[in-house]
Amino acid sequence: MTDNAAAIEEGAKKSGILWLTLDRPRLAWHAWHDGAIYLVTGGGEQELPGLEALDQVHVTLRSKDNGARLVEFEAAVSVVDQAAAADAVAVLAKERLNARDSEHLTERWARDSTVLRLTPGG
Repeated sequence: MTDNAAAIEEGAKKSGILWLTLDRPRLAWHAWHDGAIYLVTGGGEQELPGLEALDQVHVTLRSKDNGARLVEFEAAVSVVDQAAAADAVAVLAKERLNARDSEHLTERWARDSTVLRLTPGG
């Protein structure tokens, strides 16, 4: 594992938020699972306009302790088949704080939201 890959994994595991460069810098919550960042958009969740149409996105991870920039990188963007990636969706749902319908969260996402995988260096 390269130093950059190790920094990305450590930063993504330690902080539940990151910055994406979209129409403007956008703060997003996420989960790290199986070597990638997973996040959800739409359907009453965070709005990340245009992300699912991108092939790549610029990601910035900051320190949970002091907000200092830890690492920046490009990540490949892919839409997740939520049924096929149920384990990743479950990890993401566990990170979703204060959901109004936590017991039916994954069903709502499957119906109304898009789950995305950001693969560093992709």
